[in-house]
Amino acid sequence: MLDLYKHLISQEYAGSLCMLGLCVDRCPEELWQVKIATYPFSQSAFHVLFFTDLYLSRSIEDQRLNPFHVEHAAWFANYEQLEEREPTTTYERDDIQRYVRFCREKAERVVVAETAESLAAPAGFDWRNCTQAELHVYNIRHIQHHAAQLSLRLRLDAGIDIPWVSHGWREV
Repeated sequence: MLDLYKHLISQEYAGSLCMLGLCVDRCPEELWQVKIATYPFSQSAFHVLFFTDLYLSRSIEDQRLNPFHVEHAAWFANYEQLEEREPTTTYERDDIQRYVRFCREKAERVVVAETAESLAAPAGFDWRNCTQAELHVYNIRHIQHHAAQLSLRLRLDAGIDIPWVSHGWREV
């Protein structure tokens, strides 16, 4: 059963991140900084990737010490995503594309390494009272929520359709 769960979760991370990546790739330049609900397109994409990355970590400190964060310190300098205020930093498309790839690879590594014990353990974030297994499902739902927002904006404002990716990563 554990292997089945890990396969399912890995495929759903890949599918949802693929759809998010398609939104990022296909967003016209004129929409890149236009507000989508609360944040501009680039911030919305960064927001979901930041929390995907965080929830694939065991703690905020674990995330901050990750070599990817150290290498891209300018993106994460103030960790404004964790503050109770609207973020102000905007991001370049190639940075967000790089972050999508990083999160995809991290999701694969983290899910493969899960054990029955680690999945049953508390998630490790005081604002998410759930197990690690539930946090994975929550994380995927969060990715898909924002991918849907970005996809709708692309459809309404630019006539760009983002295809549904049922599971797994696929090049479209």
